[in-house]
Amino acid sequence: MEVLKSKKILQDFIERQKEMGKKIGFAPTMGALHDGHLSLYKNAKEENDLVISSIFVNPTQFNNPEDLEKYPRDINRDISILEKSGLVDAVYIPEVTDIYPEKTESQHYNFDGLEDEMEGKSRPGHFDGVGTVVEELFRQVKPDNAYFGEKDFQQLAIIRKMVEKKKLPVKIKGVPIYRAENGLALSSRNQRLDTDRREASKVIYETLKKVNEWFRVITIPEIKQRVQDIFDNQRGMQLEYFLIADEETLKETDFFYKDRNFRAFIVVVVDGVRLIDNMHLD
Repeated sequence: MEVLKSKKILQDFIERQKEMGKKIGFAPTMGALHDGHLSLYKNAKEENDLVISSIFVNPTQFNNPEDLEKYPRDINRDISILEKSGLVDAVYIPEVTDIYPEKTESQHYNFDGLEDEMEGKSRPGHFDGVGTVVEELFRQVKPDNAYFGEKDFQQLAIIRKMVEKKKLPVKIKGVPIYRAENGLALSSRNQRLDTDRREASKVIYETLKKVNEWFRVITIPEIKQRVQDIFDNQRGMQLEYFLIADEETLKETDFFYKDRNFRAFIVVVVDGVRLIDNMHLD
């Protein structure tokens, strides 16, 4: 596996691969890699000649400097995981100046309102940071296909919108949420929880499964109250929000329309660690 530590080294590598006609699959990450990330590369391996990862903790998508400081970093561990997986041909590890050559600040995007829902309400500017780093990585890596997990469903929708508006020549592929045996969606933040709290957090997935059973039987206000009741009875857990939204617009709904697709979204803070999850409602 090639380790590419600058924009110039990456560009030379990509140029050689393009000259050989290689189809490139790409999945950007902020490191702290786990099996959920590897599921992206597994999908990429099946559909491309060459798979590239990137590891870059993007400063412009953190609203809280303390969160940026606390974000887990272990680049040697991450490189070892990628090498052992056998799924990745190269990893790009840029410096901040490779992504932000002048000022470390975001572009401003119009995502047709997707950025104003859910995470956007409490994290102003977050998705401008996401859009900026992903657009720049796409322009440098020049992938044919790019892979993102559905755990961050709003982010996935926003990247699709950015690619559409910027007319970038890359196909965006959503990959189903990778879960631990107990159902907890794998996340880099999970590493900050001890074993007992990770096990207790399976209640998040169990609640989403119940919502999927309830949503054709009772009203949405009744569902929301039941979800609130569940987390009121969990030690050390706080329900930040739960809502059901249209999958296309991400706007919260209070009624189910037959011709639309809906998804349940939930954020729970467990001992100070913010966990997000979602589920398509059948």
